[in-house]
Amino acid sequence: MTQPLPRKFFARNAVEVAAGLLGMHLVIRRPGALAIGRIVETEAYQGPDDLAAHSVGGRRTARTEVMYGPAGYAYVYLIYGMWNCLNVVAAKPGIPHAVLLRAVEPVSAITAPSWGPGLLCRAFDIDRSHNGLDLRGKELWIEAPRTIRSLRVSTGPRIGVDYAGSWAQRPWRFFDADSAFVSTVSAAARRRALASLEPDQIQV
Repeated sequence: MTQPLPRKFFARNAVEVAAGLLGMHLVIRRPGALAIGRIVETEAYQGPDDLAAHSVGGRRTARTEVMYGPAGYAYVYLIYGMWNCLNVVAAKPGIPHAVLLRAVEPVSAITAPSWGPGLLCRAFDIDRSHNGLDLRGKELWIEAPRTIRSLRVSTGPRIGVDYAGSWAQRPWRFFDADSAFVSTVSAAARRRALASLEPDQIQV
């Protein structure tokens, strides 16, 4: 195990953090093992101005309160009544920025699909009980891998926020262009990538 990323890594605007998280490892402690995934897709949300953000207009509710606190904490919410989504709180306290983790590439002990924010949370057994958790703790954290792989970073508009008008077109989705585990990759490309993995990395 390496050390979690420092607090100052997260205490930047969400666009910087979203780009910087690519290639980092998301880790959760399970009995007898650590489940690890390499982050390959993120989305930045910069409230209160961002019309796609939950904190638009300075909206401050029990659900969004964690975004107003220190950076580097988990913001977990439920969509469609069934999918949990994991976000990383960014920026300084009082500025409600967050980064949605959309996909990870299996590294170790990932036993379910992990592309798309809902599937990612299901693969890691992340739910709303993790909301407000310090991502520099010992249960769920983000760390730099021992070996940093080269990245070909691409950007595009965020997904599923058409209601936000021109804000929906901002290129604030970041992804590893060479990863077959990005949520928008074709099923055929993903099947080829899955075939190359070790048995303990993923099963579908």
